Amino acid sequence: MIDLDAVRSLRTVAREGSVSGAAVALGFTPSAVSQQIKRLERETGVALLERVGRGVTLTDAGTQLVVGSTPILAELERLRADLQATAPRAGTISGELRIAAFSTVVRGLLAPLLVDLAREHPDLRLLVRESEPWETVALIASGQRDLGIAHQWGGVALAIPENIVVTPLFTDVADVIVHRDHPLADRAVLHPADLAGEAWVATFETTICRQWLRRLFDGVRNAPRVLYESMEFENHLELARTGAVVALVPRLGRAPLGPDLVAIPTIDPASTRDVVAVHRRSQADSPALRTTLAALRERGRALDGGR
Repeated sequence: MIDLDAVRSLRTVAREGSVSGAAVALGFTPSAVSQQIKRLERETGVALLERVGRGVTLTDAGTQLVVGSTPILAELERLRADLQATAPRAGTISGELRIAAFSTVVRGLLAPLLVDLAREHPDLRLLVRESEPWETVALIASGQRDLGIAHQWGGVALAIPENIVVTPLFTDVADVIVHRDHPLADRAVLHPADLAGEAWVATFETTICRQWLRRLFDGVRNAPRVLYESMEFENHLELARTGAVVALVPRLGRAPLGPDLVAIPTIDPASTRDVVAVHRRSQADSPALRTTLAALRERGRALDGGR
């Protein structure tokens, strides 16, 4: 019997180009991914990966397994959705839905929604994992998660595989956060040139938020000058509260600023991000997914209307 989870890992290695890349995408250790594929090789009796320099590539047999498994895994997804649609009680939404979402949407939208869905559908089990947008898309594409919530900043690209359906939810805005005694604190809006000399706290280089901050300063020399790095926007607010740095913090899930901080939007360009839901096309008929997605869209419309 072929281990389908191991097949999904092999497919992720093929997509990412390495065992370590697949491990990051799947949320496993490289050792765990290697063990899965070795077990798959023992089950099939053929070599599926071969070393090329410091990396790996699929053998002909590995490629055949990856290509051949695509319709099988998609059909299993459809079968799972059909089974969920035949719940024993009319109108009952049951089963398990695995969600991947970025941190601020967990705080600002998903947390209260999970409570409401659990109350309305007690037979529906929702599992949530926090992940960055690129990782979220990879988790959905590889079958490790069922529904993802990601964000796209301005012109910063987020590659979406063909088997993924994208549903727009709402648009979030990010403001520049400065101390109330900062010389720019009385401005209604800020242009990138106004901020060219500022010191910043920002997320890590590998994040989409950091890419947008760099994109914001296209054409402005030596900016942004990032002194502090943190993945937690709460830390950005506290560091901005010292007056030593400024920060670009989304409104979604943002803690109250209090009397010490001022939030100012940017223009030319505006700092906005589109929040989207993603799922595999083969899961479109899943009642659990449809119910959760409908609730997300309703909350998203409320957020858009409130801005």
